[in-house]
Amino acid sequence: MATTRQAVPARHEVPLAERWDLESVFPTDDAWDAAFRAAEGRLPELDAYRGRLAESAATLLAALRLRDEIGEQAQRVLVYALLRRSEDATNAVAAGQSDRAQGLGARAAAAGAFFEPEIAALPDETATAWLAAEPGLAPYRYALDRVRRRKEHIRSAEVEETLARAGEVFASIETIHDVLENGELPLGTVRDEAGAEVALAQGNLERFLHSPERRVRREAWERSADAYLAYKGTFAAGLAGAVKRDAFYAKAHGYPSSLEAALAPDAIPPRVFHTLLDTIWANFPTWHRYFRVRRRLLGLSEGDFHGYDLEAPLVAEPAMPWDRGVDLITGSLAPLGDEYVGAVTRGIADRWVDRAANVGKGGGAFSWGSYGTHPFISMTYQDDLSSVSTLTHEIGHSLHSYLTWRHQPVTYANYGMSAAETASNFNQQLLGAHLLGMDDERDWTIAVVEERMANHLRYLFIMPILARFELWCHEKVERGEALTADGMSQHLLSLYREGYGSEVVLDGPDAARVGITWARFPHLYANFYVFQYALGISAAAALAAQVREDGEPAAARYLAFLRAGGSLDPIDALREAGVDMASPAPIQRAFDLLAGYVDRLEAFAG
Repeated sequence: MATTRQAVPARHEVPLAERWDLESVFPTDDAWDAAFRAAEGRLPELDAYRGRLAESAATLLAALRLRDEIGEQAQRVLVYALLRRSEDATNAVAAGQSDRAQGLGARAAAAGAFFEPEIAALPDETATAWLAAEPGLAPYRYALDRVRRRKEHIRSAEVEETLARAGEVFASIETIHDVLENGELPLGTVRDEAGAEVALAQGNLERFLHSPERRVRREAWERSADAYLAYKGTFAAGLAGAVKRDAFYAKAHGYPSSLEAALAPDAIPPRVFHTLLDTIWANFPTWHRYFRVRRRLLGLSEGDFHGYDLEAPLVAEPAMPWDRGVDLITGSLAPLGDEYVGAVTRGIADRWVDRAANVGKGGGAFSWGSYGTHPFISMTYQDDLSSVSTLTHEIGHSLHSYLTWRHQPVTYANYGMSAAETASNFNQQLLGAHLLGMDDERDWTIAVVEERMANHLRYLFIMPILARFELWCHEKVERGEALTADGMSQHLLSLYREGYGSEVVLDGPDAARVGITWARFPHLYANFYVFQYALGISAAAALAAQVREDGEPAAARYLAFLRAGGSLDPIDALREAGVDMASPAPIQRAFDLLAGYVDRLEAFAG
């Protein structure tokens, strides 16, 4: 048997064409350092406006413009540093830059902490008069309204400054998780399909979890899970710290819970959160049916369907080299018009995407950037259909940012998470429909439907389970109870038992390996982020169906939604685009779509 050890390449060994162009942000580390010092040196300029925002409309306008200008400079510095760290967590220089940049961000937030208390203290009649009298304030109307509607939760300037400075300390919680998971966690090795011993890494783990050979899948699943279990205490301490951070901020701002504190900035009513999860739980039988059909298609006996079979290919996946994948994506996006597709094409050519695995690079995918840069995408492209889907998902995020930054001032450069996840999942909905329309041959249909099911499994099954787990964690801390590794694992396992029903084995060693899943998700360090994946994919399914069925008018509404950026509350922006996420109807329609996919697979199961 072959025993060749295949190494994941070091960062410098990755071809330039497969790396993103961070030099477009700063050409050298020295240039970054100069920009860091310049942004840091401007922070005292904000002090000139402390205690003066109520003087006049002109003073308020000047202060807001200065804050935006300095914030844009600081954000550019942060983006470069954090992207460098993300590409290689073992890079000590990048780690230092990241630490400095996060410190700058915290100091910038502290320097501008007086803005919200002083704006909130303005009498209503004064704010109304100033907005009418000073045209320059017009672009800030919504931003000012957002502050004023939360005024009962805004503390004094001194308290807000202290809370902002605490952000630098709290940022280390997620950093520790990132360094451990992507830089220091030993995942061990796996024997690939040819018998070669391969070092597991975050960047190649998914490839082995998708292996057609069950032994390879099982080894990768078990060894990676066992690695997390070996460090469960460290991961638990980190997540508990993040939950305590959330509870601290919620209490400091006078919110009754961490959930309400997280939803308030985007004006999402808590009932939206609970309705979403309740509707998903009511539709778990659709998932149970899918697991049964999947087991039959894999030729497995009842009672022999494990966690490592959830991602097993049902057919040989069609090869999807990079250029072919890009062509399929741009073809699927044609209903959105030339501006959108042209921007995608330029972004690919201009190296927006970092697409190869390397030592120290995380295994997930994300899109990020800032006003004044182009968007950047990190992923590991593996010449398969799943990679094509991941790429168009991240392109959805990137084009959302690209269009927002082109059409909105920097004040509205950032948009709510639920809006973000709508834009990314929308692209995947278009891609799936496009691929299914290309060919009705059995293996092609199964491959495409299975990719769609894998996407929905993540967003309409795993993420909602994590959302309910996250709610439990926060409520436990808010009651003054401790979060432990074993307690979290046992509770998450109980939620998976509801989701899997009797279809997936959750006994013996599998129980602990499923229970530790919480340690794999850095998303849990972002306060109540994960439920918005489910919200987003449900909205995306509805909007994509409208574009396919109604054509240009629906596409125009959707593009207006993307261009709006952060200038509207996400639920309002989605309503204008054509979907009401305060209702359970879009979530139910998403499950109707899902049931249709299961029907297609069942027809081939015999």
